[in-house]
Amino acid sequence: MSRESFAALSKADKDQYLQELTARYCRASELSEVTLDKQALSRLRRFYARRSMAELHLDTYPDNDIGQALRRLAEAMKSGEREGDVLAVLKGETAPSPVMRPALDEDAQFSFFVPSIHDAPLKDDLNLMDVAPFSISKGRRDGTIHYELKDGYITVSGSADAGLATVFDFDIFLHMVSYLADEMRRYRIAEEKGLRPTLPPRDYRPHAAHILKFCRRTSGGRQYKELEGALDRLAGTRIKIVNLTGGKRREAANIPLIQRYKIVSTTTTGHVDMVEIEIPEWVYSGIVNERGTPQILTLHPDYFLISQGIGRAIYRLSRKAAGKTEARYSVAEIRRRSGSLQALPQFTQMLKKFVASTKDEPLPEYDLVLEKGKRGEVLLMRFRADTRAKPSAPDQLPL
Repeated sequence: MSRESFAALSKADKDQYLQELTARYCRASELSEVTLDKQALSRLRRFYARRSMAELHLDTYPDNDIGQALRRLAEAMKSGEREGDVLAVLKGETAPSPVMRPALDEDAQFSFFVPSIHDAPLKDDLNLMDVAPFSISKGRRDGTIHYELKDGYITVSGSADAGLATVFDFDIFLHMVSYLADEMRRYRIAEEKGLRPTLPPRDYRPHAAHILKFCRRTSGGRQYKELEGALDRLAGTRIKIVNLTGGKRREAANIPLIQRYKIVSTTTTGHVDMVEIEIPEWVYSGIVNERGTPQILTLHPDYFLISQGIGRAIYRLSRKAAGKTEARYSVAEIRRRSGSLQALPQFTQMLKKFVASTKDEPLPEYDLVLEKGKRGEVLLMRFRADTRAKPSAPDQLPL
């Protein structure tokens, strides 16, 4: 369709045309049909109204035979570019996104230096592994996420300034919990030897480089720059957990992901070097004051290589619900527990695309299969014995 014809359409008609164009592209490319989301449609609309057209100053051409010929020539020149752009976007929107990002070069030494990765302490009937206590999107999200569960509900809210913590910000939370769990492991070993160790403090001071290494990220300048923003979102995100018994409120708690933080030192380039993070009381008491072994689940080291937010949310749910066996959730329930903003049809398409991608790039420890259920499709999460042996916890952890 020419630029002028496209420009004359209403927004709804433009989106309908683009969706039909995508369907034709999928059929021609032998791909499963994809429903474009708002962002993809917006990108395609922009390609049809390329600003580079304005650089030709078509409106300055005289309205005569020569001017009209020049406008037709310009349109023909730009049509070829537009077609390439549109095809490139269609290819990007319909091609499967990678499930796992490549391991770093320095990860070759990781098997000799693997910390135990722990998630949030399990408390009562509701805990943070039942849901996503963060936004699964990489972009900013404001407002709240509300989860209604069988025995209560969980509300996750972000600050007005920073918004909700993201699934990738949550890596710092995992670092904090894992640090504290390892300190308590050392404490109990010393206690068993008849020593009189000191309990770990509520504050801990990690180097930014140690956090990035733990999360298996590169140590480039952008990662250091983004660290402060992630801490802002974590400090501003609060979680309200209400337990119910027989429909009546039994217990309510309003907790932060991290209590507070401050930057202790910076590098010569102004990047974060060391931070001080105060561990929230609910995390501290769940690990330090818990009698016996604290109720925390370990995560596979390759969790940090899962590239998509939905993949991380599904892995956490699988780890909690399936464990060493299997579990099933309806697609609607997966959407609800992930906190996704997508409507169910769009979420279903996205999930199908993700599950199909895991055939070639499986999630750590779990295989995913979509099955037909009585009320729609169901996601089966089945434990898979990992061929890579996880080494025992080393004496020194990069925490």
